[in-house]
Amino acid sequence: MPQTEVLHEKIATALRKLPIYTEPSGLYQPISYTLEQGGKRIRPLLTLISAGVFGGDPDKALPAATAIEIFHNFTLLHDDIIDQAPLRRGRETVYKKWNINTAILSGDTMFAVAYGELAKSDPELLPQLMKVFTKTAIEVCEGQQYDIDFEDSDQVSIEGYINMIRLKTAVLLAASLKIGALVAGASDEDCERIYHFGENLGIAFQLQDDLLDAFGDEELFGKKTGGDIAANKKTYLYLKALENADAATAHQLVEFYSLRNLNNEDKVARVLEIFTEMGVKNETEQAVLRYYNKAIGFLNDIRCSDEQKAPLLELADRMLNRKF
Repeated sequence: MPQTEVLHEKIATALRKLPIYTEPSGLYQPISYTLEQGGKRIRPLLTLISAGVFGGDPDKALPAATAIEIFHNFTLLHDDIIDQAPLRRGRETVYKKWNINTAILSGDTMFAVAYGELAKSDPELLPQLMKVFTKTAIEVCEGQQYDIDFEDSDQVSIEGYINMIRLKTAVLLAASLKIGALVAGASDEDCERIYHFGENLGIAFQLQDDLLDAFGDEELFGKKTGGDIAANKKTYLYLKALENADAATAHQLVEFYSLRNLNNEDKVARVLEIFTEMGVKNETEQAVLRYYNKAIGFLNDIRCSDEQKAPLLELADRMLNRKF
């Protein structure tokens, strides 16, 4: 079995063995329902791979990796309420299957369970791990608030958007890697390098997600395209189109994003026409490549052999090698 599959199974086993209580069932059933859905589990996988890159024992990083996956899923429970998303990974979201109050309480409990798992880490390392984990948890919430604020703002800049996705998405990838490095006893310098590798990779990943939402192949991508446009999400593509457009086209685009009762299929098609005319597909692809190359630069600076770094490079390529 390839090494990545071995690590993935370790994570799956740890999640199956979580001491989740059964009563009250209305609180704990949604937690079990959420964690059994599987998914790529990229973040805990990065933690275990990072520990191995620096010569550590991935099993020693498993409690922290499990905590990261539980925390990530907690954020999804609450994100689905905020976004009013009925489905996740092909199944009803918790708030739709149960109700909003249950989703809030189950998410809050998962947050506490995540800290409980993190506390099973090596006591000598725990203060460092807690510091990174807590800082990251706060930053993810900051990113979510910026995302909410941007929905009703007409003053969103490209720099502000990049900072939002850095906080909402990238810092958790970065922290996952740094925590694995800390468990393995990596130097402070290498811990920072691998953090910045994950941070830039996370930004590239989210920019590509924006791109796929607009121009992706629905069958390959696994979800209907145009969702961000229908929801008036001010993504990198929208902001770049505004930047490139003349006054009349910019006004038209702003008008589309102020309407909520226009037929979504018509709206998506017309906005995509503007995106195409403004050349934002190519510009977003270039931005993805810039952040990816920046990430690889930090990875190259880490004081490990190319052989040791190979699993991270392979996973980074897989993350960015999604189809249009």
